[in-house]
Amino acid sequence: MNKSFQLFIIAILISSFSFSQNQEPNLNDIKYFDENYDPISKTEYEKRKWKNYTILSIQGDSINHKILSVRENQGTLLNRSYLDSLLTLASNRKIDSTKPLVIIYYPGKDPCNSSGTATRRTRKSWYNQMEKGINEITESNIVYVYKEIDGLFGRNDGFKEWIKDPKQTIERLFFKRHYPCSSFVVVSEKGEFISYFGEFAKEQMYKAVKIVTDK
Repeated sequence: MNKSFQLFIIAILISSFSFSQNQEPNLNDIKYFDENYDPISKTEYEKRKWKNYTILSIQGDSINHKILSVRENQGTLLNRSYLDSLLTLASNRKIDSTKPLVIIYYPGKDPCNSSGTATRRTRKSWYNQMEKGINEITESNIVYVYKEIDGLFGRNDGFKEWIKDPKQTIERLFFKRHYPCSSFVVVSEKGEFISYFGEFAKEQMYKAVKIVTDK
């Protein structure tokens, strides 16, 4: 074996080792859990994930953990006025506490929100239609909040003003995990809320607005 060929083999081995070190965890190391973080089999996990649209697959507390999560949560804030004041300061515009509060939340770049064929024009149209539909149900405060700015398309480029999550309040109150794409929460004047995790359609937003405003 000549020297150049030996060097070629060594280079391949080093490259292969480096590549393997940067890959996702071995599939055999992945552990699967249900909504209560109780262990379940991979078969059961996949079965429930694909057969139930109200269930979302997300990363757990470890990179080796995959957990099932419900896509909707309901509850009541004890102090909506405090949240309004934080958002007023962060957005530099008055949040009207007598109107529902709608928050669209961007968690940071992920495969869901960094793929697809949407353009600035189509996203602008989608957001404008969404806002129009919300305000046709009831006039609302609509706020766009991000956790991490990386990959955020359309921020402050002429059609929507995204603000940094003040004191990580929105994350702590409503979105404790990274849900793919983006999520939303609708909060009534009385503090009753519905949060929806992961990619959503405008119709899901409208449904939530109707529910909290009819209470």
